[in-house]
Amino acid sequence: MKLLLDFLPIVIFFVVYKTTNDIILATAILIPATLLQMLYTWIKTHKVEKMQLVTLILVVVLGGATVLLQDKTFIQWKPTVVNWLFGLAFLGSQFIGDKTIVERIMGGNISLPQNAWKNLNIAWVIFFVAMGIINLFVAYTFSEETWVDFKLFGMLGLTLIFILAQGFYLSKHIQEAEPSDKNEEA
Repeated sequence: MKLLLDFLPIVIFFVVYKTTNDIILATAILIPATLLQMLYTWIKTHKVEKMQLVTLILVVVLGGATVLLQDKTFIQWKPTVVNWLFGLAFLGSQFIGDKTIVERIMGGNISLPQNAWKNLNIAWVIFFVAMGIINLFVAYTFSEETWVDFKLFGMLGLTLIFILAQGFYLSKHIQEAEPSDKNEEA
């Protein structure tokens, strides 16, 4: 449900663009859709995650610039800025605090060696940087319509592939821990 809610403004942006072929109008509708998403999240949970807040601010600022200046470049840069800010935050967590962001998010559910958490965190940094670069490549190399398709399907698909790869990485470390647990029980 949360994933669906997170992608709802992007889906609305996509549908408006596909029905009107107007990126400025789609962006103008994206802004209140994202605000309503945050309001719903706040009413439902009484909290908003920092990542969601950063995304909201960038949608309002860069989306607002797109609408006011009638220039699609700002909204096309938004995914890159979001990804690079997330990458910077994940990288900073390697050096600030006791745990990386990945460990803070997932540490309550699984136990991994410290180096595995750091490697996983760095993988997310690389993923975010790469996603930002890929977004710019698509935005500046392909048509506006292709970029809109990529924003929804390409970014979602690449994220799902990365999460699956992360699952294989995690299972490798979890499987390594299981035999020692069984030996301790014997």
